[in-house]
Amino acid sequence: MTSTLTERGTLREQREHVARLHSYLTRYELVTWTSGNVSERVPGEDLFVIKGSGVEYDELTWEGITVCDLDGNPVDGVKRPSSDTDAHAYVYRNVPQVNGQVHTHSPYATAWAARAEEIPCVLTAMADEFGGPIPVGPFALIGDDSIGRGIVETLSGSRSPAVLMRNHGVFTIGPSAKAAVKAAVMTEDVARTVHLSRQLGEPLPIDRADVDSLYARYQNVYGQ
Repeated sequence: MTSTLTERGTLREQREHVARLHSYLTRYELVTWTSGNVSERVPGEDLFVIKGSGVEYDELTWEGITVCDLDGNPVDGVKRPSSDTDAHAYVYRNVPQVNGQVHTHSPYATAWAARAEEIPCVLTAMADEFGGPIPVGPFALIGDDSIGRGIVETLSGSRSPAVLMRNHGVFTIGPSAKAAVKAAVMTEDVARTVHLSRQLGEPLPIDRADVDSLYARYQNVYGQ
């Protein structure tokens, strides 16, 4: 990444929007201290915006969101971008339909990641949102595009917008940043519920045909 950081105030409206989305991460207790981030692709440009590294959520404004190119280099903003920037950039470069990404260390989902165990599809809410189990990605060190590669490889051919990166945490993708935030919220919710179910016994899987039906209804009919 380049070391020169300047603030020209570009993309302020989108940066304000992404800054506000971070409030969902604290509201649903998906992050601690300054961990986690939300990013969003800039429509029609080879750019994305992402939370600055180590910026506290209570102090997060549009100025805490940095504009980067698709190689992960900052092009506007005075905050060094997240340490996950290269991972986000790799996903944006390689999966054109992804316009938003989220990373959290939400406790229940991260506990599954620590065990390198996928979350089985045993809830209709999982069939709705994820279209099957939430898969586990490989172990990857932070700081380059290794995590991004793991995300893309793991989610290729999967309907899940979420992946549990082994020994690390949750990464979600979506057609918008808000959709990726929703997926992160839902990931923690089902991770907790399935964990509680396993304390009582073995959860019952849902037949694949029923998963397909539930997923199609939720994705195409549910809502206004």
